[in-house]
Amino acid sequence: MPKEIERKYLVDLDKWQQVEKPAGQHYRQGYLVTDPQKTIRVRLTPTQGFLTIKGISTGASRLEYEYEIPVAEAKELLDNFAVSELSKIRYHVDFKQHTWEVDEFLGDNAGLFIAEIELSSEDEAFEIPEWVTEDVTGEKQYYNANLTIHPYKNWQR
Repeated sequence: MPKEIERKYLVDLDKWQQVEKPAGQHYRQGYLVTDPQKTIRVRLTPTQGFLTIKGISTGASRLEYEYEIPVAEAKELLDNFAVSELSKIRYHVDFKQHTWEVDEFLGDNAGLFIAEIELSSEDEAFEIPEWVTEDVTGEKQYYNANLTIHPYKNWQR
C-alpha cells in the first residue's frame, strides 16, 4: 500500500524572505470528501491535474493514492464537485539532500506559510533549515482540508 510520510512546520517569514528560491507554482485544490477518516482531493497545477485519496494520519504517516488526471477534468471536478477549496503558491527548495515544499496560502488563508518534508520512514534523520520553526505535524488545524473549512483568517491569534 502506498504510504505518505510527511512532517509539517511553520515558517519564519523574515528568514523565508531571504531564501534564494525558484519561482513558485500556483495550485488550486478542492475536496470532494473531507471526512476525518479520509479525504478525496483534486489538485490543479499550471500543467497537471491530480486526484488524491488520503487516509487517516497516524503520527506522520497515512495511506495515500494519487493519480494524474487530465487538466480539463481536474478543472471540471473542481468547478462542479468540490465542497471546499483553497489556493496556494508552492515552492520547492532543496536543502541537505531533501526537498522542502513550502506553501504560501492565498485568499482566506493568506499570511499562512507551511513547510513540508516527505520522508522514507518516520525515524529518518534530516536537517532543518533556519527558516523552519515549529513542528505542526498532526495538528489538524494545519491540514489543507481543514483550512478550506476553517480558514486562517478566522483563527484567534
